[in-house]
Amino acid sequence: MITAIDSSVLLDIFKNDPKFCQRSADAMRQSIATGSLVACEIVWAEVSSAFADKKQFADIMEQLGIGFSPMTPSSAIASGAAWLDYRKNGGNRERMIPDFLIGAHALNQCDRLLTRDRGFYRKYFANLAVLDPTEK
Repeated sequence: MITAIDSSVLLDIFKNDPKFCQRSADAMRQSIATGSLVACEIVWAEVSSAFADKKQFADIMEQLGIGFSPMTPSSAIASGAAWLDYRKNGGNRERMIPDFLIGAHALNQCDRLLTRDRGFYRKYFANLAVLDPTEK
């Protein structure tokens, strides 16, 4: 089982979020125990920005066993199509293309997505299995 991890979950852990850190860490451990955990370049970029020392970020990701999974051209094209549907259905600029890139990567290249952003991904990527650490 390949689980893509979203920025929200990693930032919960790295920033020791008082509300979500423990649940996110538990869900991450569970995902690693059942297969591999990967992050696409969007997540890599978003989360690395929280670290002053980029080598420390890379070392932590390696220690946690989170692999770098670059997006394929077909996933990038699928994200554009999903974003266009969102905009045509009245979606505003609240959701930017990176969210769609993360969703399309998880749908096309992984088995599921570990994220706290449950409503958005379930709506625009209906066939994507979503693991939400806040759900019991």
